[in-house]
Amino acid sequence: MITYEYPLNERIRTLLRLEDLFDKIAFFISAEAAEIHHVALVTLFEIFEVAGRADLKFDLMQELERQRQILLSFRNNPEISEDALSGALYEIEQASAALLSMQGRIGQYLRDNEWLMAIKNRAAIPGGVCEFDLPSYHYWLNRDADGRRQDLNTWVGPMMAIRQGLTIVLRLLRSSGRAEKQSAPRGSFQLMLAGRTAQLVRLRLDSNDCFVPEISAGKYALNIRFLAPEINQRPKQVEADVNFELTFCNL
Repeated sequence: MITYEYPLNERIRTLLRLEDLFDKIAFFISAEAAEIHHVALVTLFEIFEVAGRADLKFDLMQELERQRQILLSFRNNPEISEDALSGALYEIEQASAALLSMQGRIGQYLRDNEWLMAIKNRAAIPGGVCEFDLPSYHYWLNRDADGRRQDLNTWVGPMMAIRQGLTIVLRLLRSSGRAEKQSAPRGSFQLMLAGRTAQLVRLRLDSNDCFVPEISAGKYALNIRFLAPEINQRPKQVEADVNFELTFCNL
């Protein structure tokens, strides 16, 4: 199955982007090649830009506290495992404490590093980080892989509290919905929301189905068109009926 997710507000859109970037940088840092560590550093700059656009720390702490209060209300409920509940509460409390310990603006320590900011500015120019542009960066890329990895982990480390918090919030959000089987006649589907509130729409397709969903949503309706994934030409709406699973998620 392939899962497609569509955020219905800017806050969830930001969290999904950061989740994707944190997953990528973890993969790139674990590699050995200097070229991949360059991509890891560029990804760090993307995390820096996305995380600094909003009061992300406050939003995450507020949501974690709200979820903590909800979980506390399940205390002494015979249908709820006390061990599982205690584990979830501990995880939330640890994430909240890590966020609270973050000082100043997100990524300020990166702003204060002139060497990194010089690379960031040059990386925005196509081909701008060649060895003749940034000889000190060329020297760093030619260090041993373990040394580069240690530096990368040092630079991303102070922002891992953001990843810890958003991972919990997105996991709770995704688990809040129930999948419903739906069908799109001739590749088109519309659902009137009728007052239904959601923060995230999740759509699952069989991986053997050669369809790509184009999702749009407003206050009153959700619209989905299924397109043939043509790589070299303009995508066209499929004519076949498409079966899929649809989940509305809301915290």
